[in-house]
Amino acid sequence: MKSLNFNEKKGFICDMDGVLYHGNRILPGVPEFIEWLHKEKKEYLFLTNNSGFTPKELNQKLARMGLDVPEEHFYTSALATAEFLKEQAPGCSAFVIGEAGLLNALYDAGITMNDVNPDYVVVGEARSYSLDTLTRATNLVLRGARLIGANSDVSGPIEQGIAPACRALVAPIEMATGTSAYFCGKPNPLMMRTGLKLLGCHSAEAVMIGDRMDTDVISGLESGMSTVLVLSGVSDPSTLKKYAYRPSLVLDGVGDIVKMAKADHAQPARKGSTQPPQKAED
Repeated sequence: MKSLNFNEKKGFICDMDGVLYHGNRILPGVPEFIEWLHKEKKEYLFLTNNSGFTPKELNQKLARMGLDVPEEHFYTSALATAEFLKEQAPGCSAFVIGEAGLLNALYDAGITMNDVNPDYVVVGEARSYSLDTLTRATNLVLRGARLIGANSDVSGPIEQGIAPACRALVAPIEMATGTSAYFCGKPNPLMMRTGLKLLGCHSAEAVMIGDRMDTDVISGLESGMSTVLVLSGVSDPSTLKKYAYRPSLVLDGVGDIVKMAKADHAQPARKGSTQPPQKAED
């Protein structure tokens, strides 16, 4: 794996579920990581495939855990989905299975709700998911509505284990209709390009941090960023064996980034050194 000096990076795009928290439990090292971002004046964006929350709700969620992160530092797959539909079909309508984060983003983008003859069926994470909504969505797609998924995550970490995520909820509609959904969240490069634009960073100046190889690491890699896989979420060391590509670095959690950055400050690498990076120690 390539060497990675975090002090030299300008921007950080960081996943949330399994990286910052599990459910309502903050993960070790996260307060120190956020403090380091602020102290070092790094540009950062917490980018999540979970479409259920608005940036304000994410701000409040972290505040309840004792973390102060302004709303402008959040970008969700709901916002990416709304931006995509606004660009593709301004003023379109949609039948939506999702929570406040997705509904608010669509409303703000000028997209109206329609359960009769919508242009799109849009699916995100949803507690309201039921056989009735699934049946309605299926028949609307069969009548010509285009199928959109907010993200392609099959599952996500929660305090008690994992929960089915967007792709798992879209799958029955795909199977029943023979139609493939288009997914707007990670690893869609549209979302990553927007993230870099919001940071004001070139890809070579940025790091993508996440707990999933199939969304976080691949999206960062294909966007030209350095990548960090953290083992605080759904991945463990054996996960790496399933993929042909590799992250720039594997760490236990984001707290290790602070330790490595401080170590690089204290002992700057010798010019021309080819020493490979070591996994951060606790």
